[in-house]
Amino acid sequence: MQVIINIIQQNWQGFLAGALVTMQVALMGTICGSVIGLLIGVVKTVPVKNTDMLAKRVFFKIINVLLTAYIEIFRGTPMIIQAVIIFYGFAEWFNIRMDLLFAGTFIVSINTGAYMAEIVRGGINSIDKGQFEAAHAVGMSHRQTMFSVILPQTIRNILPATSNEFVLNIKDTAVLNVIGLSELFFKTRGIYGRNFLFYQTALIACAIYFVLTFATTRILRVIEKKLGGSDSYTMRGAVEQESEGVNNGSS
Repeated sequence: MQVIINIIQQNWQGFLAGALVTMQVALMGTICGSVIGLLIGVVKTVPVKNTDMLAKRVFFKIINVLLTAYIEIFRGTPMIIQAVIIFYGFAEWFNIRMDLLFAGTFIVSINTGAYMAEIVRGGINSIDKGQFEAAHAVGMSHRQTMFSVILPQTIRNILPATSNEFVLNIKDTAVLNVIGLSELFFKTRGIYGRNFLFYQTALIACAIYFVLTFATTRILRVIEKKLGGSDSYTMRGAVEQESEGVNNGSS
């Protein structure tokens, strides 16, 4: 136990710096990935009718194929391989040496975006189709229907899945050490590379990851409950009908 205490006393600044980078990349990557997923969800639900112009049908067909390819590729390959290809590929193909923090956030964002796109699609499909029909019946366009009627409900429905993606990203940032990002696992490797206390140092990092994910989960659950509103409520129309029934019965 004393060995672990000594490691913390000597290296707490390194652990703290790594944890802060981990949380920053995970948070920004989840936010950006959620935006990407929402945009893809909206685009993939744009109705294209046979009566539309040929150019419009071809355009959306190509867009859907590209978006589907993006989703399948990034969901079907490990993030660590994506990190290597993107970071070193940009340097070799375009002579662009990306900032490590930006590169890490970018990699997590596009990886999360692929998963969030499917989550958003499922959330949109869970909305009753009658709401689409009702919105179109009153003259709302597809864009107005999505942003005013469907997406607010979808965002509420996918909050648990989005929170889970955030927690997963906190752990998955560890793979970014392959490009040299100074996140928690990278710092941990540097520390046990100096003190040769592999097990004890890794145990400290494990405890830090647990604290980060556990605290994040609890905070997000509180936010979900706040945004979810009351568990028991009565529609206004039902209240009015009930009061009318009571009045008619008393008369």
